[in-house]
Amino acid sequence: MHLLLMMLQENQPNPEMIQKMVVAMMAIIPILIVIGIAIVMVPCWFILKKAGFSPWLALLCIVPSLGTLVLLYILAFAEWKVVPSPQIAAYPPPYPPPPPPPYPPQA
Repeated sequence: MHLLLMMLQENQPNPEMIQKMVVAMMAIIPILIVIGIAIVMVPCWFILKKAGFSPWLALLCIVPSLGTLVLLYILAFAEWKVVPSPQIAAYPPPYPPPPPPPYPPQA
């Protein structure tokens, strides 16, 4: 930040300062790209695993726009290999009523 303020205050930018800023950006930008790809790849990995596909298809997310778009089309139009879970009723069926009490003995 200090370098940026010094560069803005001067009329003519110093080439050494510009070089330092470019080197700093070249170190930070790839890290940000890897973090961004991981943010998209991890959920895709779990979605593919739950859908019955190979989770390795999530590697398509490495190609940021085209790969993710291809992956979305694969998920949208392919037949998923997952058996749907049985539907559970909201309330369990009522218990049967207790048996009636026996009649008193007759004389």
